[in-house]
Amino acid sequence: MNKILKEQFLIDNLSDAQQHVIADMNTYIAQHLAKKDHAVAVIQGAAGTGKSVVLMQLVKQYMTNKRFKTALVVNHPELYKAYQDMAEAFPGLNPKAIRRPTALINDAQKNHRQYDVIFVDEAHLLYSKSEPYAHYRGNNQLTDLMNLAKVVVVVYDFNQVFQSKMYWSQDLLRKTISQHPHRQFDLDFQYRMVASPAQVDWLDRLTAQQPLTPFPNDSPFEFEVFATAGELYEKIKAQNQAVGLSRVVATSGFPRIDGRHNVEMDTFSLPWDEWDPQRTHWAKRESSITQVGTIYTLQGFDLNYVGMIIGPSFGYDPKTDQMTIIPEKYSHKEIFKKRQDMQFTAAQYQNFIANVLNVLIKRGKYGLYLTAYDDALRQRLLALQTK
Repeated sequence: MNKILKEQFLIDNLSDAQQHVIADMNTYIAQHLAKKDHAVAVIQGAAGTGKSVVLMQLVKQYMTNKRFKTALVVNHPELYKAYQDMAEAFPGLNPKAIRRPTALINDAQKNHRQYDVIFVDEAHLLYSKSEPYAHYRGNNQLTDLMNLAKVVVVVYDFNQVFQSKMYWSQDLLRKTISQHPHRQFDLDFQYRMVASPAQVDWLDRLTAQQPLTPFPNDSPFEFEVFATAGELYEKIKAQNQAVGLSRVVATSGFPRIDGRHNVEMDTFSLPWDEWDPQRTHWAKRESSITQVGTIYTLQGFDLNYVGMIIGPSFGYDPKTDQMTIIPEKYSHKEIFKKRQDMQFTAAQYQNFIANVLNVLIKRGKYGLYLTAYDDALRQRLLALQTK
């Protein structure tokens, strides 16, 4: 099995909290496998709290046991590749049992298939509306999956919701599962990053447009603000050479220059990542050091170091001393698609954009290097660094 994937998803030394959650979930799953109802187990936690680690322990237990009819579902194309890689090297786990949700739902409904357990990673990426362009004609993928299985185990992080077609909230989840037996299993300890709670809180406050303060210096986590994206890139290349898995990432909003679809700032100019049919996922490809990563290639993956370029859709308000979000400068319009069944407020659209930044700045295990396209925001972050 690939060493990087094993270290991320199948760790040997589980914490007491993780072991406790797994034991409780095993009891819950066993109870409902013996019944005819359609039960739901919700694993909930913020980025880096080990949700996928807990899920994969359950996958390992149930999906390698031929007594059970099971499937693992993930709607993230890069994460899907990673799970396919693991399955090929995992004794007893059939790669064909790992599916994208639309493919599994359409196949199961057409052929009247039923499951004992369906596992869903990154369930906040399930469609909560019809999406005919993607060949999904139902109204809610979680509802469809519940109807196909005795037990559905779903992983949710509501701070990773950033598109209207995949909109989920606590209220929508409760409404969707309210007619079925359900239980929530919470994870709240940060495992990915070596950062302290105060440092993680600083990142959350930044993206929540709270007043800016100096970054706490109370852990081995490395944090540095750069005056130019060019300098940041040199640092990331050096770390990638030294320890690997170090990448530049950015949020949307960079203008096209002479037709180039690049992230361009001072001396820095690199193309965005692009969907690639090759099996190796973006985070693991060495060639991706010459591209800029996005939420679409990095959600769900760990890096060692992240070089974050905060894009033009983020500015600075000196009166409140806060980073601000400027939705009209956010160029990825999927975020703003209308829905017939619900209306979104301006604040909710801002939250979608904030969530993208929050996910990206928490990808790095050992460090975060930061710069901003907006001059005022960048200067304020640099000034805070010297205090």
